[in-house]
Amino acid sequence: MNKPLKIIVASLNPVKIQCVRSGFVKMFPRTAFEIHGVDVPSGVSVQPFTDAETLLGAQNRAEAARGMAPQADYWFGVEGGIADDGLQMEAFAWVVALSGGRVGKARTGAFYLPPEVAALVRQGIELGKADDMVFGRSNSKQKNGAIGLLTADAIDRAGYYEHAVIMALIPFKNPTLYPAEKLK
Repeated sequence: MNKPLKIIVASLNPVKIQCVRSGFVKMFPRTAFEIHGVDVPSGVSVQPFTDAETLLGAQNRAEAARGMAPQADYWFGVEGGIADDGLQMEAFAWVVALSGGRVGKARTGAFYLPPEVAALVRQGIELGKADDMVFGRSNSKQKNGAIGLLTADAIDRAGYYEHAVIMALIPFKNPTLYPAEKLK
């Protein structure tokens, strides 16, 4: 029997670990694996404010996880961010997967935040904390997140991120179509 793959998620947040677990199972249903979270810095703002900064945070997290656990088979960085045009603020996330010289990157869909939440974020309050304040919750970013609060859990945070995990795994599901890259 083959030894299970070792997957490292660059976060201790149970939502991020769950979305990687669910996405990996859907892409590789017959593959045995063990999954662990590690606490690593994103190297970006606590609340990334642009698409580029959010992607950089996900990349930094995946690379830091690889540095922390180099014996693993896969490393994932998941970073939520926002973009603000001054009128409306949208939320989204980036997922970066690393393995065997390949890199997979994918972004979630985006949705607009309520004006009251956006106003708090503009004051420097991180999105998860702003959601807790507006919705009277505690630690929602480690539960259903803004998307769950706004959709009455029709989509929760783990489900929202799962599609991006699946899309980030496309190069690993189709390795002949995606040549390995030279990793840093």
